[in-house]
Amino acid sequence: MPSLLSYHTGESIMEHTRRPPLLRNAIGLGIALLVADSSAQAYELYTDEDTTVTGNFLAVYGLFNSRKNYDGTAGGSSWREGFIKYGLSIDQTLGDLGSVYGTANLVSSGTWGDGDAAGLSDGSERTTKFDEAFAGWRSGDLFPALGKDGMDLSYGRQVITLGDGFIINDDGLNLGKGVADGELNRGGAYYLAARHAFDKTAVVRLGGKDGVHGSLMWIKSDNPAQANTEMTASTLEYTAAPGTLGLTYIHGIDVDDRYASDFQKQREGMDIYSLRGAGNAGIENAHFSFEYAWQDKDAGPEKAWYAEAGYTFADLPWTPDLTYRYSRYSKDWDSMFNGQNRGYGTWFQGEVAGNYAGPFNSNTAIQHIGLKLKPAETVTIGALFFDYQTLHTRQALNLDAQELDLYVEWAVNEHLIVTPLLGLYKPEKDEGSGGNQVGGNGTNVYSQLVVAVPF
Repeated sequence: MPSLLSYHTGESIMEHTRRPPLLRNAIGLGIALLVADSSAQAYELYTDEDTTVTGNFLAVYGLFNSRKNYDGTAGGSSWREGFIKYGLSIDQTLGDLGSVYGTANLVSSGTWGDGDAAGLSDGSERTTKFDEAFAGWRSGDLFPALGKDGMDLSYGRQVITLGDGFIINDDGLNLGKGVADGELNRGGAYYLAARHAFDKTAVVRLGGKDGVHGSLMWIKSDNPAQANTEMTASTLEYTAAPGTLGLTYIHGIDVDDRYASDFQKQREGMDIYSLRGAGNAGIENAHFSFEYAWQDKDAGPEKAWYAEAGYTFADLPWTPDLTYRYSRYSKDWDSMFNGQNRGYGTWFQGEVAGNYAGPFNSNTAIQHIGLKLKPAETVTIGALFFDYQTLHTRQALNLDAQELDLYVEWAVNEHLIVTPLLGLYKPEKDEGSGGNQVGGNGTNVYSQLVVAVPF
């Protein structure tokens, strides 16, 4: 099936990345953290005073149905995705010389059925590959001025996240065989995003996690849908009780011309600057965050920003948490490697819009209201509303729409998490009037059930 962008704009299939790619959407905060963090899946195999060996295991399986498609094909889609992540982690202390650590994880993944509603997978994807494979050294008390483990050096295949993932969260885009004659296929589980690690990284972190701290890194992707982008990045942060303020700088080095669209070729030589912050600003039960980012590239500057405020009513039954966020992305903003970091809605805003329909964090302004309830320690109920306004519709799809997502995340026990979700997506336009929903602009009913088994 053709990609939704090539179908509607007349671009070649390889130009599906002219606008920001359809990045992955993890499922809820609990599973999102499990997928990205090996330590959250660890089972201790051996330990003594100097050595710890853990086994990592995570299995995730999902059932998905969309009554509407966004790839130019009529009807809906019903499909299944799954992956198993398994491997080992080792941590070895070196006395006064700090400690060394390493992780090696394989991932086996697949997609079955029709493939997803955006036509990015066709249901025949299967593969087993290494995801994480990295090693590192922490300084321990070797440099007292930097604090405990104030220097951390690492190298290899690993997940890199800057801030809360607004620009770089991981390399989690998992396209299938549905576009570019399968050349961008990463092996299935597009929505679940089975793979997250960058192929090659070299990272220096200084100063720990409190006070003034920062990092320097070189990052190389082997993801063809991301044109195998190579870049450098640095951060400078200050963390205290009210929260964290941070600066980020990213410089694009190279892309692979075999896969890069004209849009992605702008990453060569591109500079990205951002100012960000997150915390409670000294107000108990409140949470705030913001980021303002600027891309300087050959075609001209692009900007993106958001501001978010929320409050947890800790004394009320079910401790309601209410959040409002406004985000805005300029016409040709490149969403780079952003992804899910704090649960549903970041930074794939809406389960239908963020994964299948668009606007994919470009040429749009989005208002978001979120409500979470905790009826029990092991149960979270959520309702997420999004309003999308396309900034420029000339020579672009009109993706004005509203979406409501309702979900439950139930941690049955420490080895089983069940998450059903219902999404209601209502676009202003359909494929015949400037949008991309096939079969009219009526409300699409989208549903999924995801089960995760961590150890």
